[in-house]
Amino acid sequence: MESGYAKHQFKSWLSQFRNGSNPWMARYVYGFMFLIANLLAWAVRDYGGSVLTEMERLKGCHGVKDCLGAQGVLRVSLACFMFYFTMFLSTAGASKLKEPRDSWQSGWWSAKIVLWVTFIIIPFLLPAAIIQLYGEIAHFGAGYHSILLLIPVFIMVFLLIQLISIISFITWLNDCCQSSKSERCQIHIMLLATTAYVLCLTGIILMYIWYAPEPSCLLNIFFITWTLVLLQLMTSVSLHPKVNAGILTPGLMGLYIVFICWFAIRSEPTGESCNRKAEASNKTDWLTIISFVIAVLAMVIATFSTGIDSKCFQFRKDETESEDDVPYGYGFFHFVFATGAMYFAMLLIGWNTHQSMKKFTIDVGWASTWVRIVNEWIAVCVYLWMLIAPIIWKSRQTAESA
Repeated sequence: MESGYAKHQFKSWLSQFRNGSNPWMARYVYGFMFLIANLLAWAVRDYGGSVLTEMERLKGCHGVKDCLGAQGVLRVSLACFMFYFTMFLSTAGASKLKEPRDSWQSGWWSAKIVLWVTFIIIPFLLPAAIIQLYGEIAHFGAGYHSILLLIPVFIMVFLLIQLISIISFITWLNDCCQSSKSERCQIHIMLLATTAYVLCLTGIILMYIWYAPEPSCLLNIFFITWTLVLLQLMTSVSLHPKVNAGILTPGLMGLYIVFICWFAIRSEPTGESCNRKAEASNKTDWLTIISFVIAVLAMVIATFSTGIDSKCFQFRKDETESEDDVPYGYGFFHFVFATGAMYFAMLLIGWNTHQSMKKFTIDVGWASTWVRIVNEWIAVCVYLWMLIAPIIWKSRQTAESA
């Protein structure tokens, strides 16, 4: 009976996939295509040197391996960007099921596979100058020796969207926990918040031990200490009587910024004496490979989860939903994936087209470190603004009414 039911369910899903009647299933297909693009870009970077050397369009690299790998990654990224941006333009504004844009989102897979393969081929036929221009647009002119690392506009949008989505989820989780007034639920909140703060402090102590072993490691000491200061700032503002956001939200946000700080320091070049963990993992081993696979999967999952979270960006939350409304914003979904295509390219080349990247490494270099650090600071600013803004608007409305 169970095997028959499973077989029936599989046939039902397959039928829905062919008929284009299940937008929820379609999002997994787009996510899988994005994963394939990531793996293709990695394969081109690490193992495509001999093939790329023979391509006439890549002669501008003069056989330099690092340049060839970066060019290959940028070409795959451009193909992925063109596909998802085309989908964004063709599905933006879709609001009802069964309309043409909904059918295009959930169906026409043969046409979209042909479109995707075509977009993969086109960038490899373009001259190196155009690909370099795309890299400059994605990178927005941020040089390796630049003091103020200019984060690319599109990638900044991607990181900001992802950031707001994470903060919205943390706020939603806190609201759900606080909505219950039972004593048992309050105990669970306190336990969860306490665990979060213990993990934050443990992480900060371990970062001091691992990445700031000597007083000369001033930059890492600054990064870690400033993270501790930001954690204290978020806690103080959240517990202010006028804000009263509870202790769970800053604890979870603290985990997030400690993770970003750790990721940023881990991205420092392996030759740095302050990064002992990086020196220990200089050789490609199974731990390095597993870490690389987890990083790629985490990026794809983060892009996927952010793409379907369009509701947290709605300016009007009080709109009633009808049964024939689309389950998520199709245009927003594809826009996130389009910006994510630029983002994974920068991670694979270390935000620098002339930087040497070892096999199975991702997001390594000073540019990567500063991008993470700036992202951490922006995360705290956005979180604090989401706490303070309602109070400011309310006080202004009170002053105007008076």
